[in-house]
Amino acid sequence: MNRREFLASLATGLTTLSACDGPAASHAAPPGDFIGTSPETGHLLRAQGLPPPEEKHNIPVAIVGAGIGGLSAGWKLAKTGFSDFLLLELESAPGGNSRSGRNAVSEFPLAAHYLPLPTPEATATRELLSELGVLLGDPRAPRPRYDERYLCAEPQERLYYKGLWQEGLVPRPGISASGQDQYRRFFALMQHFKRRRDGKRRAFSLPMEFSSGAADLRALDRMTMRQWMLEQKFDLPQLHWYVDYACRDDYGTSSAETSAWAGIHYFACRSGKALDAADDAVLTTPGGNGWLAEGLARAIRSTAGDCVLTDTLVFRVEDRNGRWLIDVWRPAESRFLRIEANYLVWAAPLFLVPHVFAGYPRLKQSGKACSYAPWLVANLTLSQLPEERHGMPLSWDNVLYESSGLGYVVATHQKMRRWAGKTVLTYYRALSNLPPEQARQELLTRSREEWAEITLADLESAHPDIRKICERLDVTRYGHAMARPVPGSIWGAARQLFAADGKRLHFAHADVSGFSLFEEAQYRGVLAAERILRHLGKRFVSSLE
Repeated sequence: MNRREFLASLATGLTTLSACDGPAASHAAPPGDFIGTSPETGHLLRAQGLPPPEEKHNIPVAIVGAGIGGLSAGWKLAKTGFSDFLLLELESAPGGNSRSGRNAVSEFPLAAHYLPLPTPEATATRELLSELGVLLGDPRAPRPRYDERYLCAEPQERLYYKGLWQEGLVPRPGISASGQDQYRRFFALMQHFKRRRDGKRRAFSLPMEFSSGAADLRALDRMTMRQWMLEQKFDLPQLHWYVDYACRDDYGTSSAETSAWAGIHYFACRSGKALDAADDAVLTTPGGNGWLAEGLARAIRSTAGDCVLTDTLVFRVEDRNGRWLIDVWRPAESRFLRIEANYLVWAAPLFLVPHVFAGYPRLKQSGKACSYAPWLVANLTLSQLPEERHGMPLSWDNVLYESSGLGYVVATHQKMRRWAGKTVLTYYRALSNLPPEQARQELLTRSREEWAEITLADLESAHPDIRKICERLDVTRYGHAMARPVPGSIWGAARQLFAADGKRLHFAHADVSGFSLFEEAQYRGVLAAERILRHLGKRFVSSLE
């Protein structure tokens, strides 16, 4: 049976498992559901005594995980003319943290919602954007031109601070002269790190693998961002809030637990420029980064056909006699299969390695060392735009000072500069106030109604009419949303083990970089594909040079 016949033989359409509700919320919640990822399906890996596979199929290359890393590996293989591979995905659709949702009002993000202007080092990202028709002209130009429909419309961001909406996310009103001096000194230091070069390498690059290896920079990975700030005599509460917000927003981790190297990387790595946009512009759509995942999947299908197998749980991987034996379960069919492959690309999160791999004790130990941030994303469908307090008008990104949440983005912001009809707000909350395991338990045991109440109570401080105009509130839970870049995790031995070229085994998840960004996941996926192509003796033009 060839790959096409194998795929045709498999039914699709896994029914989402119901989530168990916790205690009832104290207020009536708008209607809604848990949507998106299914934590219960992933937890089936804990089951013991799974039966042996009923069928066996052969494939040269198997890719486990169809998030951005896995899709990027498939994209590079396919565009090189190699199409004999299979992507295995747990969820009902590819895309991972870049998936979108949709209702009668708009598309909306289920997680990742923007892409910064790609840096010169992010050559694969620029190549992809050129193929998708978003980057216009030479993708290697110092200042490329971008399709304005994808550039975030103005106003881009605002902060609710002391009862007023202000432009930008750095708290400004009422800051003393000494506080303003701390702001100036902090941003001057970030500019120094952004401009610094050690030979041909920038101090902080995106992808991070191209960053300088200077000892003084790598030493930053041995302390937290908060420790570094205090050592630099930064004690302004508003500045600490801003940096903590940045760490929670990108890493799901407070500045008191984030590696100082990762914290500075957030500010110093983004050096992309555009011919027709400000340097801090971002690319986005109503569905967040869903267009990127869909673009990768579409490119794969156009060359390699239907090679993404969704609703498929990989529960055991074994290296036997130079072949990878990959045992999978199709829950919708109660069907167990074995896929044999010459090469394996593991593009799923690294914490799964100890649960799935047979043997490989060092990899298992390193996988256990990975720490993950739990996240909650709520999508609120509103009958109209929320009531506004004074100050800066509604923006794409809207943040509340000292909130436990991370604010919200407006799905309809890209449709027109002034939108008067129904809309969808995508609200983000990193559960960084608790130890990750405890936060995961809270995330998964609270009911949808409880999370709805927590979300509405947070937004109510800035939008007093939010309950009245909220017609629906859907919640997406990510128990292991992203790897936490805690001190020692970026330049430690554990991460380096996964980053190495394993010849027949390649790791291609953003976790291999130590934190979750689109550019990192894409780099890891393309790198895995190019390594396999080299081992196969295939000729190709690198997307990473």
